[in-house]
Amino acid sequence: MIQNANLVKRLAAGVYELLSLIAVWLLCTFFFVMLVGNVDTEFKRFLLQVVLWVITGAYFVTCWVKTGQTLATQAWQLKLVTVEANLLGTQQALLRYALVSVSFLAFGAGFLWAFFDKNHLFLHDRLLKTRLIINVET
Repeated sequence: MIQNANLVKRLAAGVYELLSLIAVWLLCTFFFVMLVGNVDTEFKRFLLQVVLWVITGAYFVTCWVKTGQTLATQAWQLKLVTVEANLLGTQQALLRYALVSVSFLAFGAGFLWAFFDKNHLFLHDRLLKTRLIINVET
């Protein structure tokens, strides 16, 4: 039987994910500054933010499509799947990343949704019919 991951485990994996991403962002920022120079104008700061957003999206989308797991979800033994327990397609993964991004811009509203959802799903998972499950595969 496929079991949805509980909210606490998903949030803990999210914190772990953030720590991993901070390391990636620092490395990418280093290379960006080496290539472009100081980020001393609004345009350069905006360009850096776009680059980091695209790199982050490429990481998530690739992981979700190929295995359903990022580094953090592997560590917490979680897996992102559709309600039919299939891996996401590229279009669905891209849309999920876009919705997650909007949720962050809206002060985490899509994540807070899980506290009121009957199955404790994040808003983007409810809309896209996806879910994080406990991965029992080895």
